[in-house]
Amino acid sequence: MPAPLSRRRFVFCATLLALGSAGLAAPAAAADAWPSQPLRMLVGFAPGGANDIVARIIAKEMQQSLGQPVVVDNRAGAGGLIASELLAKAPKNGYTLLLGSIGNNTIAPVLATKLSFDPRKDIEPISLVAESGNALLVNAKQPYSTVKELVEAARKAPGTINYASSGNGSTLHLAGELFAKQAGVNIVHIPYKGNSQAIQDVSAGQVQVIFSGIPPAITSAKTGQTRILAVTTPRRLKSLPDVPTVAEAGVPGYAFTSWYGLFTTGGTDPAIVARLSQEVRKAIAKPEVQAQLAAQGLEPVTNDPESFKVQIDRELNRWTRDIKTMNIGLN
Repeated sequence: MPAPLSRRRFVFCATLLALGSAGLAAPAAAADAWPSQPLRMLVGFAPGGANDIVARIIAKEMQQSLGQPVVVDNRAGAGGLIASELLAKAPKNGYTLLLGSIGNNTIAPVLATKLSFDPRKDIEPISLVAESGNALLVNAKQPYSTVKELVEAARKAPGTINYASSGNGSTLHLAGELFAKQAGVNIVHIPYKGNSQAIQDVSAGQVQVIFSGIPPAITSAKTGQTRILAVTTPRRLKSLPDVPTVAEAGVPGYAFTSWYGLFTTGGTDPAIVARLSQEVRKAIAKPEVQAQLAAQGLEPVTNDPESFKVQIDRELNRWTRDIKTMNIGLN
């Protein structure tokens, strides 16, 4: 027969149980109280670019919903890795965010010769925000008016056709390298410091080809100085229904889709990550937000943190494999 529990022992056990319960409840209580201070949304590129535009659209909506300021902080450099590093080393409390992309979250980490953080463990995916493709844009005076004609011209005269991009290691650079690889052609990369000057030089005929963002490509084509041969997405775009995909037009299997998404610091309370993901979905569901994104040639899309994490891991593996076959660097 067990000995009766003394009062002193009873009080001691009760205290331990109370402390344990309080410890278990602490994370939930912290999540419930979140947010209690302003949030910072990092962007790894200069103001005015696609990452910056998307960040400001989302930040405005989250600020209204959360009841706290959400300040966009542009930290350009190293293909977006400067901002990623700041996020990775921030406190794990959900108050530091990153509006990231395929470029600075899955391509730049693979291209970097030295990385001070683990892109899988130190950066926590929250949700996708939008997807987009690129346009294969050529100078209007060039003799090729279809993708097949461009490929034939490149095969007949290897190394004579140049293509511009917004910089070494950029998504536009990768789109061109994948095109060259899958089409089996030798085209020469001409890196610029941004998409705007690159398109201007294609319009002027100094460079023949560019893989460009959709909105500036449409604007350029309207001038008559350039023409869009195809889009890089798996399916035709609603904004360009008569323009074929690259795969349809002559390079079977080719597809290059960019995306934008929200991240926070790895190790952040899962309840806070779930709350942030919910806020993104709430914002993207608004018709006015969808219209703003569509105006930038973007397709609104969201997913849950776990699905986004699986996607990031898959793409890091993909670029680690594919970039080994390409002569690409951040410098």
